[in-house]
Amino acid sequence: MIVPVTDLDHPGLRPYAHLTEAQLRNRLEPDQGLFIAESPKVIRVALDAGYQPISLLCEEKHIHGQAADLVARLDPLPVYTGPRQLLATLTGYELTRGVLCAMHRPQLPSVQQLCAGKRRIAIVDNVVNSTNTGAILRAAAALGIEAVLFTPTCCDPLNRRSVRVSMGTVFQIPWTYIPSWPQPAIDHLRQLGFATVALALTPAAIPINHPSLSQLDKLAIVLGTEGDGLAQTTINNCDYQAIIPMQRGVDSLNVAAAAAVAFWQLK
Repeated sequence: MIVPVTDLDHPGLRPYAHLTEAQLRNRLEPDQGLFIAESPKVIRVALDAGYQPISLLCEEKHIHGQAADLVARLDPLPVYTGPRQLLATLTGYELTRGVLCAMHRPQLPSVQQLCAGKRRIAIVDNVVNSTNTGAILRAAAALGIEAVLFTPTCCDPLNRRSVRVSMGTVFQIPWTYIPSWPQPAIDHLRQLGFATVALALTPAAIPINHPSLSQLDKLAIVLGTEGDGLAQTTINNCDYQAIIPMQRGVDSLNVAAAAAVAFWQLK
């Protein structure tokens, strides 16, 4: 259903033009929450993963161009379209390749449901940068991590920039939030059979290539916030502490880069 628009006040454009990330997330009624997927490739990945769209927004030229398959796939949902001069006034539109899709947020599984049958998972604690969040998800999906748990203070994984940086892998790798962090959450993980390893610069830390880590049947890799890393209470509650050996004079990596190295070594 093609719907031409001439201004951004059209009611159908509210998710794209007038709702903030917090309003899209809809913390008071999460079942009513939305998110925006950007670019044809990312939208296709979301649809293939079973995410439910409510509408599409694209330039007129894309209806029979790079979005033609999406227009057909979303029928009979509304496809809003307008001139480039109008849509280019949307924040970040130039990065979307001219195609956006508003989608329902999924119902997230419990920690127990998510961890069932898994051997290697990641726990992301208080990472607030959307670029890092997307990069961690992309590394996890590419390097053998089977699920990702986010503490409640993390950036929303379905933040527009996070989704874009993840290249849609946020729709492919299972993820959910882990409440009551670090305790009793870590004890719950132990009950599920997982040992925890905190990536932290501490005197007790062992190299991530230490045999005691690779031999563990189930392992949760815990990553901390940009700059300060993990809180001491979290480090104290984990079963192991590990570091990535580095050249003299460099004490750390960006959290997304560190995640990729750890995922590769510990998968």
